[in-house]
Amino acid sequence: MDLRLSERHLKFRDELRAWLAANLPRTWHDELRDPRATEDSLMELRRNWQRKLHRAGYLGMDWPAEWGGRGASEVEKSIFEEELASVDAPQILNFLGIGLLGPALIHHGTEEQRRRYIPPMLAADEIWCQGFSEPGAGSDLASLRTSATLDGDHFIVNGQKIWTTFGPWADWIFVLARTDSKDRHGGISFILCKLNTPGVTVRRLRQITNESEFGEVFFEDARVPRENLVGQIGEGWRIAMTVLAYERGAMSLAYAARFGRDIELLAAACNEYGRKDRAVREKLARLLVENEVMRANGIRNLANLADGNKPGPESSLEKLYWSEFDKRFRETALDILGPGGQLLRTAASARSDVDWAREFLWSRAGTIYSGSSEIQRNIIAKRVLNLPQA
Repeated sequence: MDLRLSERHLKFRDELRAWLAANLPRTWHDELRDPRATEDSLMELRRNWQRKLHRAGYLGMDWPAEWGGRGASEVEKSIFEEELASVDAPQILNFLGIGLLGPALIHHGTEEQRRRYIPPMLAADEIWCQGFSEPGAGSDLASLRTSATLDGDHFIVNGQKIWTTFGPWADWIFVLARTDSKDRHGGISFILCKLNTPGVTVRRLRQITNESEFGEVFFEDARVPRENLVGQIGEGWRIAMTVLAYERGAMSLAYAARFGRDIELLAAACNEYGRKDRAVREKLARLLVENEVMRANGIRNLANLADGNKPGPESSLEKLYWSEFDKRFRETALDILGPGGQLLRTAASARSDVDWAREFLWSRAGTIYSGSSEIQRNIIAKRVLNLPQA
């Protein structure tokens, strides 16, 4: 197997690198460190960055042009994500819409829904959040209780969603709601709801990092048009599995680029602060090796996608690996840097700053969102290894 980039792919990579050099004034870590920055200003910065990428034709990389995409290959999409991670670009504001809802509409939506929702999603004119988790229904998503009762041409939605990323800034939410109380998986439907619908309330949640990126969403007799149903009634669980496969998979190369950059910054901090003993070098070497293993797995998954296959249960392997490695990496960084790592942000010789304490706190979230590590291990055991159930 030849894993080298073709001339066409190398040309695309070089053009993208030149565009990023000309259009990215500051890294994301620089923006976070700016004392003038607020949560709202950072969200607006992400929106403006997304619009800049969209105008340049870099969003919806592998989507057909008729829906506003670029019509590029999976390889070019992977190059795009890896290069953005390498230069520490801000994450776009609508990453949940483009990363999750977009594939759901492409695979399960109507042509009318695709043409209605995808263009403003790409342009950051409509921001989306994800309404899956509930109190008591996080890892065990099929136990959700938010209900949607059909009443003529509308669903009447009641319930609560929690840990809703970007909920306080979103315009729309894609919701899993129970339309049949007797069927655990077949009684769930996938519904699109505008957040200014009467009966819908969004509240901010304060996180351990002192940010409120999450929200909780309450539905009290909210009337949602039936035309906002994606797929058929009762197909929500199947659509959700498509969404989660895209959320969990195909990102190892981007994460490997990000972690590789931060490993370099950690090594620079160790040099600056005199942490050069053998034990430290061995810990850094282990991080490098584990990151290269993740990169290799990412290439394998990319080859599968490039052959036209949709992400399947093997996406759980990727998600489990990068989220657990992220946690080990951040713990190792604070262990090496000692108590000062709680305050240390900068390595003087490095290209960018890292708030090691914030990264450590955030790494815990990665082992929970989009399916906890325990859930990923169950999926791998059942659907990849075909192990018998106890």
